[in-house]
Amino acid sequence: MEGNPNIIVTFLAEGISRIKLNEPGNYNALSSKTIKSLTNVFKNLNNDNKTKVIILEGVGKGFCAGHDLKEIRSLKNKPKYKKLFNSCSKLMLEIIEGRKPVIAKVHGAAFAAGCQLVASCDLAVSSEDAIFATPGVNIGLFCSTPMVAVSRKVSRKKTMKMLLTGDPINAKYAKEIGLINDHYPISELEHEVLKLAKKIASKSNLTITIGKKAFYKQLEMPLTKAYQYTSEIMTKNAMELDAEEGISAFLEKRKPNWKNK
Repeated sequence: MEGNPNIIVTFLAEGISRIKLNEPGNYNALSSKTIKSLTNVFKNLNNDNKTKVIILEGVGKGFCAGHDLKEIRSLKNKPKYKKLFNSCSKLMLEIIEGRKPVIAKVHGAAFAAGCQLVASCDLAVSSEDAIFATPGVNIGLFCSTPMVAVSRKVSRKKTMKMLLTGDPINAKYAKEIGLINDHYPISELEHEVLKLAKKIASKSNLTITIGKKAFYKQLEMPLTKAYQYTSEIMTKNAMELDAEEGISAFLEKRKPNWKNK
């Protein structure tokens, strides 16, 4: 186990690493300190060869309440605001552009930048009673950076309704609109998230890394260019030892022995 007062990192079996936001008294709000710590943790895990999958969760009553509003109120000038929001954007990009799949394990509330965290993760699984919102409009501070992540997972009109009303949505609806993958009773959440993480960790780490990078990159391309790009990626992937091993294992009806190269 590694960590500091606001972030706890635990290395589990089978290549799974767990990150816990550990400020329950502040509903795991994303202060500047927490954002910096979390960004560094993701950087380290993305470069850790033993880590295959990352689980992100919050300690206490909920996942994350968003930015620390007391800190925001204290800043009072443009350079400080810009530094804070840029650092948060950098954190989200570290998750998306990182080499390892990230699963958000959500309970309680995921609001504003907390909802942004959920949308930025590759996968998200919540408890049945979890709620999600982009409520900045209610306090006169529109959720402009959270909408970047949410609008890339949820359709435009549904995202706009969340942004313009600030109303929370429940886990059932969050699944319907694509913000999360699934939801379970809180008693089953840990089991289901670990089952998902173990399944992903059992694949070739190299193949997962190639696929995650290609997935997000092709989304930003026109259709023709996306096909050209992914054809090149598949060609390179097919030349890797793990592709040869995986195809051989399938044809020979045996489990593959991944080399991650």
